[in-house]
Amino acid sequence: MILLVTYTAKPHCREAFLRAVQENSLQEIVRQEDGCLEYAYYAAVADAEKILLVEKWASEEQQQTHLRQPHMQQLRQWKEQYIAETTVEKI
Repeated sequence: MILLVTYTAKPHCREAFLRAVQENSLQEIVRQEDGCLEYAYYAAVADAEKILLVEKWASEEQQQTHLRQPHMQQLRQWKEQYIAETTVEKI
């Protein structure tokens, strides 16, 4: 299962969000979860507020388990602070 998650950061907050993710090793933690095949953030070149998160999971069940992990609560707090809008496309 592949998810394309597009974040629109609040004005001038994209770098702060990405810094929080990086400084807390969120990508590395998630990549160690059972069933995670890819978890990577990308900053858009043409739009200073856009971020793309690409998630690949072996199964939807494993992705749902991922959402219940303690570090995802921290991500929700960062999103509340820095992100204005989130859209998810499932492939």
